[in-house]
Amino acid sequence: MSGIYFSVLALIVVASYFLGRTRAAALTGSTGTAIVSMHSLPAYHGLLAASAAFVPMLLIYLIASPLLQRWLEAGALSYFPADVAGDTLKRSTALRDIFNVVDGQHSGAVSEALKSAADYYTSARSTGGWLVFAAGVAAGLAGLAIVLGRISLTFRARNNFERLVLVVLMLCAAVAILTTIGIVFSVAFETYRFFFDPGLKGKPTVDQFLFGTEWNPQAALRADQGDIKTAFGFVPLLTGTLLITFIAICVAGPLGLYSAIYLSEYAGPRFRAVAKPLLEILAGVPTVVLGFFAALTVAPLIRGWGEVLGLNVASESALAAGLVMGMMIIPFVSSLTDDVINAVPQSLRDGAYALGATKSETIKQVILPAALPGIVSAFMLAISRAIGETMIVVMAAGLAANLTLNPLDAVTTITVQIKTILVGDQEFDSAKTLAAFALGFVLFFVTLVLNVIALRVVQKYREQYD
Repeated sequence: MSGIYFSVLALIVVASYFLGRTRAAALTGSTGTAIVSMHSLPAYHGLLAASAAFVPMLLIYLIASPLLQRWLEAGALSYFPADVAGDTLKRSTALRDIFNVVDGQHSGAVSEALKSAADYYTSARSTGGWLVFAAGVAAGLAGLAIVLGRISLTFRARNNFERLVLVVLMLCAAVAILTTIGIVFSVAFETYRFFFDPGLKGKPTVDQFLFGTEWNPQAALRADQGDIKTAFGFVPLLTGTLLITFIAICVAGPLGLYSAIYLSEYAGPRFRAVAKPLLEILAGVPTVVLGFFAALTVAPLIRGWGEVLGLNVASESALAAGLVMGMMIIPFVSSLTDDVINAVPQSLRDGAYALGATKSETIKQVILPAALPGIVSAFMLAISRAIGETMIVVMAAGLAANLTLNPLDAVTTITVQIKTILVGDQEFDSAKTLAAFALGFVLFFVTLVLNVIALRVVQKYREQYD
């Protein structure tokens, strides 16, 4: 039914545009008035008419569809005993069986109650769907009729349409902001439960979590497993994350910066047209492929060199993960830095050349200082990308939460532990599962601090060079 609804919506919107534009254009012909005497061009009348039909139909669908679904589920569950609707597990099981019967995918015997519920759901869904369709079409045609009735030489169609566009842009911005706020509050709520829920067993204190030096979220599930010590020390994870990120930025920083300087200041147009897309292909390589490369090529190579030099290199090391992660984030540094350098006004270069500066002196003393805020932003974006990477670390650095600064040892990161904890079916009432939310909250705070530092640097130097 949704496909039919949106197909009709598209037809009505297209027809509304042409009707509005044609009626507006006809006014100039019927009155003998030039089109320049109209307040708004016919195209704006068409756009406003299309919007007047589109917005009501879309709102009807977005509002009525969830309400219809809740009504259908409530009606279908009424054929089962009263305790089914009140129990979350029984409710979800009953709804799954109903949907399977409706779709013809149910295996096994079908009870009388289930058959009646499925029949009701099928018939009511069809009736409700057609009611939503009729209401949406009626609302769309009503909006179209209102706009068509107001079209005249003095009608401010352009102002009304631009006002509608402004409202849409504000709603989009509000959605982005509210989504961020929702993420923060959801993670913060579960983090609060992790630290302060009195019914949660094995939970650590805030000090134990933030300053603990051992991470082992496992616990004994059976008596024959013995006494398994549970520890939620955050320090080893933070150390591993920062160590791998530092190695990655040591690789991506110089390579990305120097490649951007060459492409923007030295390379010819033909070489740049080929080299820059090839460099940016690295950003499109799936991280799991880079993880295979790190685990099967880079890690054995580092281990072999370590044996030659008499070093003890782990089979999964922070150095292998950091090197490959640095390769991954090179395009972030290079592409953004290249754009920033190209945005530096040519007048600054010409002034430096006029004073007798060489090309290298102009780059070092004029261009890079002027582009410093953008370069810092590029580096911070690359660092944030490295901090949030998971697959490369899983495949190349391992899962061992070691508190070490030795890049030849195996380490793990915050995101890897979040992934490890939340794999499979989890109950969100244990300290182990809720620890993932605490890790996410602290990681969000660390990233926020890094971004604030970058903004301070950008603001300081922007005032100097603007």
